[in-house]
Parts: sequence; C-alpha cells; structure tokens
Amino acid sequence: MKQRTLKSEFTVSGKGLHTGLQITATFKPADVNTGYKIKRIDLEGQPIIEALAENVTETTRGTVVSCKSDKTVKVSTIEHALAALYTAGIDNCLIEVDAPELPILDGSAIIYCEKIEEAGIEEQDAEKEFYVVKKRIKVFDPETGSSLIVLPDDELSMDVMIEFNSPVLSNQFASLEHVADFKQEIAASRTFVFVREILPLLQMNLIKGGDLDNAIVIHDTKLPQEDLDRLSDMMDVERKLGDELGYLNNKPLVFKNEPARHKLLDLLGDLSLIGRPLKGRIVATKPGHTINTTLAKKIRQELRYQNVQAPSYDPNKEPLYDINDIRRMLPHRYPMQLVD
Repeated sequence: MKQRTLKSEFTVSGKGLHTGLQITATFKPADVNTGYKIKRIDLEGQPIIEALAENVTETTRGTVVSCKSDKTVKVSTIEHALAALYTAGIDNCLIEVDAPELPILDGSAIIYCEKIEEAGIEEQDAEKEFYVVKKRIKVFDPETGSSLIVLPDDELSMDVMIEFNSPVLSNQFASLEHVADFKQEIAASRTFVFVREILPLLQMNLIKGGDLDNAIVIHDTKLPQEDLDRLSDMMDVERKLGDELGYLNNKPLVFKNEPARHKLLDLLGDLSLIGRPLKGRIVATKPGHTINTTLAKKIRQELRYQNVQAPSYDPNKEPLYDINDIRRMLPHRYPMQLVD
C-alpha cells in the first residue's frame, strides 16, 4: 500500500474547549514520510510540533504535545482530528493552527471526517509502513485499574469497556471491527463530562469553552440549586433543576453508548501518535489519555530499536525458488548449497 495525504487543504474554525479562544486550523497536504505535524502560526518563527508519543507532555482532559526544542510551545485537544486522519488512512498532513489547541467543534470527530471527504485523498509515491503486532502487549495502571491489551490481528480493531461509579453512567461497551466503519459508527460520538467535575476543571483554568453544544454533560449527583445555577451561568447555558439527574444536552444522544464510543475515538487519536498505522486487536478496559499515550510511547520505543520488522513467513506457501532452481543459478554443490 502507498502512503496517502490530502488532495487539497481544508479549514475548520471554532472555539477552544479549554482556552475559549476563537481558533482556526488549516489541514494541508504534506510530502511523503512527513507524518502528522502541527505548526503554531500564531507564534514567532512558527514552530512545528511533531505529533508523536514521545512529545506528549500532558494528558489532563486531552492529549497535549509539545515542541522538542521548547516545551512551552504546545498544542492540546488534538485527538479528535488525529483520529479522523488516522482512520481515513492519511499518513502525512501539516496542520496550521493559530492557538495552543485545536477547535473542539461539536466535541466529536464527525466534522473532521466530512472535511477530509470533501478535500479528497491522494496516493503518494512511497510505501506505507505499518506497525504489525507480533506478540501480546499489555499496559496496566494499578491506581485506576485501566488496562490496554494488544493482540496480533490482520487489521486494526478495538473493544472498549468503560466503568464509572455513577448511577447515570456505569458500565458501557463499544467495539470497532473495521476502521472503514469509523465515520458511521464512532466519529459522531461527543466528549463527556460529569457536572461534579466541572467546577474543579474551571478552577484548573480548563474547559473555558465547554458548553452543551460541544459536550455531553452528565448530572449524576444532586447539587444545591444555587451551585448548579452558578455553573450554568459560568458555562452560559440554560439553568436546570438540581434534583433532575441524567444527561444534560441541547441535542439527544447519537448512540445509547455514546460515552464508550467516544472513549474508543480518543484511543484511536492517541494511537496515531505511534507514527504509523497499527495492525492488531486492542482490548481496552477503562482507557484514558494517560494509559493510551503510555501504550503509544511503549510501541514508539520498540520501533526505535526495531526500525524494520521481520517479514511474515508462511512455510506452507509455494516457494519462489526450490533447490533445483538455485542449483541452476549458483555453482555450489551440496552441502555448501544449504548456505546459499
């Protein structure tokens, strides 16, 4: 298979989830072996950040990558855009953005998928390099109970299980058997947050741009009405009754298990930081950006030691040459012919 890039550029605009800034990001075709690179056009010198696992510096409510030469130059909330590029089979893309994060849009990856389809995809004159899983890989976080298990398979597929101590959102399951189904089955799933988490996040100077149009807000713990009213005013959304538990949305859930599907979306975006498409099956229990990027870093480390993976060998296939073919080409006789 050949490497691929965009046929033409496209632009998305919207506010940033954490900064609240009005942001414009332009996705451009890139040369072979470029990978995913993000250019901060709002900064002097327009520094470029490589979207690779070793450049991940933060994983609080999103994946943040920083410039190798200057860690203060960073871009956050990259996982939705990268998931769309990754599942579209795009290997090379330059993203120009005028802020320290990508726009949240509607909280999912569907707009990115639609823009990629409109721009078109172009094959390039270089072979696509895969990371083929040869043996079982596991990462585990004893503090959270999160785990990711990667198993050999012919293509990328995923099973994701999530678990929360919540009467509204407890256990959910989502799966993706074929990457080609990403747009239809996963891309429209929006990010989500619990009402009880919002105030601490605001105090951490995060989610300044969050609202009911770009996130699913889950109200699973009764709050004093004045606290809920204050949060509603801070987020500039309609006030809700404090004793009504459930999902707070301006539009209904796209899927019954939308939170689990969004966790699968995030996992795909974080896995793109490996730097090449993966062939394997992933079984994820309570995934999150921290453990997702831990797996990506582990695979990146392996790739540094093993730039070229051993080719698959099937002894049952018909050989290219048998011993008589080799005897006609080379002058040696048995036993030296065994060396040949």
